[in-house]
Amino acid sequence: MLNESKLICVGALAGAFGVRGEVRLKSFTSNPDDIENYAPLFTENGGRSFEIVITGRLKNGFAARLSGVVKKEQADDLKGTKLFVPRDRLPSLQEDEFYYSDLIGMIVYDTGGNEIGKVQAVLNHGAGDLLEIHGANLKMSVIIPFTKEAVPTVDIVSRRIVTDPPDGLLPGG
Repeated sequence: MLNESKLICVGALAGAFGVRGEVRLKSFTSNPDDIENYAPLFTENGGRSFEIVITGRLKNGFAARLSGVVKKEQADDLKGTKLFVPRDRLPSLQEDEFYYSDLIGMIVYDTGGNEIGKVQAVLNHGAGDLLEIHGANLKMSVIIPFTKEAVPTVDIVSRRIVTDPPDGLLPGG
């Protein structure tokens, strides 16, 4: 059985493509075409695995064939399914590179050592990565640009981030 805590989400299925069991596939890998190379891909609980063959490009993803999926209805049933691979099958990261899943839940401090909150999500709407921070002393979540200037320290081992956000971004800042 797979160790679920060591799985990294590399894609998601967005339903059927056509009537012969192909699926619409969204890739979350840094090079989207590489998702095919990480097969077999697993469901989150490891209950199912799929070999994958990309058959074409679509807007925002690919058309693909998954092993064991031969009918449109089977492909439709998989809509919304996230696809994972064991972490050890992914490439090693360069210094100052991180998997989003490693950042979620990390405690965020300001440059004075005061706890701000925890990383709730890592967002990217096309202009760069953003950290969504939730905390007990925050009335609403705070979005911090994930840049070297705004986030000078990320300590994966200690599970802590130090931020020096732009003026006015944090309450009282």
